[in-house]
Amino acid sequence: MLEMDSISETGDQSWIRLEPLKNTHLPEKVTQSSEVLVDSSPKMTANGVHDIEDRILRITGYYGYKPGFSSHRREEGSESHTETPCSEASGESRFNQTCANTALKVLGGLLMVLCVSSSWVGTTQVVKLTFQSFSCPFFISWFSSNWNILIFPIYYSGHVVTTGEKQTPRQKFRECSRLFGEDGMTLKVFVKRTAPFSILWTLTSYLYLLALKKLTATDVSALYCCHKAFVFLLSWIVLKDRFMGVRIVAAIMAITGIVMMAYADGFHGDSFVGVALAVGSASTSALYKVLFKMFIGSANLGEVAHFLSTMGFFNLIFISCVPLILYFTRVEHLGSLSSLPWGYLCGLAGLWLVFNILVHVGVVLTYPILISIGTLLSVPGNAAVDVLKHEVIFSVVRLTATCIICLGFLLLLLPEEWDTVTLRFLATIADKKTEDHGEELTESSIQTRSRSRANGTVSIPLA
Repeated sequence: MLEMDSISETGDQSWIRLEPLKNTHLPEKVTQSSEVLVDSSPKMTANGVHDIEDRILRITGYYGYKPGFSSHRREEGSESHTETPCSEASGESRFNQTCANTALKVLGGLLMVLCVSSSWVGTTQVVKLTFQSFSCPFFISWFSSNWNILIFPIYYSGHVVTTGEKQTPRQKFRECSRLFGEDGMTLKVFVKRTAPFSILWTLTSYLYLLALKKLTATDVSALYCCHKAFVFLLSWIVLKDRFMGVRIVAAIMAITGIVMMAYADGFHGDSFVGVALAVGSASTSALYKVLFKMFIGSANLGEVAHFLSTMGFFNLIFISCVPLILYFTRVEHLGSLSSLPWGYLCGLAGLWLVFNILVHVGVVLTYPILISIGTLLSVPGNAAVDVLKHEVIFSVVRLTATCIICLGFLLLLLPEEWDTVTLRFLATIADKKTEDHGEELTESSIQTRSRSRANGTVSIPLA
């Protein structure tokens, strides 16, 4: 609310001096001083307006006016705008840093994919070479699984180098033992939690090696990719995960590929047995992952390394009797220790160790989808090696089955909200096309009107 206090004339110029009303109930006590005293700090009135200039701006409806932003505040704002170049420079530096981080993540992801696929292709091909002179799949599986003991020492060494933490290995081991419960690692917990996972681990690797004796590396690696479909089916049934139609389609495609692979050479002979063994390996691998998610859940990097090393110890202590039983029953002929192909065995165990580290530890460090893509790329990698080195000729049925399994594997990699994201993306594209079409119509109508005016005609729009 405003009040005109006095109107004076000085020479030819007239001026109006406005003062805020001091008291609306006592008009006779209005100050009669001829000078306006301006307080350096603006006073807030009851309606949220700071000073008289704000009142004038609000009454006159000044465009863009907001209470409390008068000319002196705009002057302060103008002073703050002088810092715009620095803010722009800092924004550009942040943008460049974000781009650099994104590029590093992309390069790291590509490197992870190549390492996973290369290690798995190398493991599969070295197994095929080892079988030429040493055909003992369970001993190979047991020997390679023992190398998992090295995972926690490797993790601890990397942890000390990167963080500089001065925890002893024993202290770090006890800290990571919380994965097994509040009481840590006890003999009962060790056997109860480690035994089922170690048995499933041994079955997965043993069945995979047996399948490699019957089929080519390409067929076995393609059939092993079906474990992704089995994980989804088990998670949907046991863990009550969200139902997704596209993943059901992917699971059907995986089963179709398995049937076609078995039908390639007829439902008899080594081909059918090899397909059954490879599918069994994929099934035990899926059961291992689902049980890990059910009983253990999420784990950090140290806990995963601790768990894998614990399984290595269990394999060394409790499963060592199985190779001895197979040796004395003459199921697997080991021969003397000097006659064993230690070069192939150590190379195979080292590659398998690298693959296990990348798969289990890489899921914690990077995106799980990168590990899955790396596993999938092992199929064309093994196919290239089989064609170039072993001169394997693939039939049309096998190639079709492999492609169907790989396509189903890719469908299983779709996120849960893929349908919503896709519909939103399509709606955005449709809205953009509509806006562009509207702008084109507006420009064409303006050109038509200009031409009609130039010709002396007037276009009347229809109602």
